[in-house]
Amino acid sequence: MTEHVLVTGGAGFIGSHIVDAFLAAGHTVTVVDNLSTGSFQNLNPAATFYQVDIRDAAALAEVFAAVQPTVVCHQAALAEVRGSLRDPAGYAQVNVVGTLNLLEAGRAAGTVRRFLFASTGGAVYGEPAELPASETCPARPLDPYGASKLACEGFIDTYRHNYGLSYAILRYANVYGPRQDPFGEAGVVAIFAGGMLASRPVTVNGDGLQQRDFVYVGDIARANLAALAGEGNGIYNLGTGVPTDILTVWREVARITGYPLALQHGPAKPGEVRTTYLNITRAARELNWRPAVPLAEGLTRTVAFFQDKPTRND
Repeated sequence: MTEHVLVTGGAGFIGSHIVDAFLAAGHTVTVVDNLSTGSFQNLNPAATFYQVDIRDAAALAEVFAAVQPTVVCHQAALAEVRGSLRDPAGYAQVNVVGTLNLLEAGRAAGTVRRFLFASTGGAVYGEPAELPASETCPARPLDPYGASKLACEGFIDTYRHNYGLSYAILRYANVYGPRQDPFGEAGVVAIFAGGMLASRPVTVNGDGLQQRDFVYVGDIARANLAALAGEGNGIYNLGTGVPTDILTVWREVARITGYPLALQHGPAKPGEVRTTYLNITRAARELNWRPAVPLAEGLTRTVAFFQDKPTRND
């Protein structure tokens, strides 16, 4: 079935890949993005674009009334752990109030049947009580970013209960790939690739043995397509189920780039989770989704992107 999908954050790293996938599958797409971190260069010209901040409830209502979407795919967010510790109220405004504005705009429009939400499979679980962390693992966020995403999950379910909204909550692992920002705090693969291609010193925080679940952005886009086609309500971990330490990523990116400088270690980040990776059994069973891009191939694709566009965040 062809849908009209409204994608928030569709000019950003992950959102733009999702927009591309939806359009390639034949859906109509409207993008809402305030371009605070997204880029015009990421925008697919086949999508309709509105430069709107999700905190602006009135502007969102006008967009929904104009385009009458049938699905909302909500990717827009503030998404840095340390940034959330510096500005917890700002994160609540964008992530929680922004999500509520979207839910209300969809309810008022009366056309939205399904809501896809980009949550976090790292920050929601905090120090996971089990590894790999499944969707039944207790949610114990350790920072305002994770807490804001968990709050959104709860609000979305109240719209199912009260208004019959169908939803899929997608808890992403560490997403990497082309168009990621190599100059931000988050996104270690992009930071390594950008720094190494420029022959700058590239630092590993702490001993580098912290383990994460790295999943390629194209696989995340496919997962959103699978969730779009679903009818039920659920929370789904999206990752690889494989832990990889930061040193391994550093060494692999260094090999691909031919990086000439020695490894440097910096101080460990206070409060950083040591090990987290996800159990993706539910997504495989209910969405028929599995990651398809191995880490070595995904890193090679990412480096190739930055080699072609070394100074651009697109």
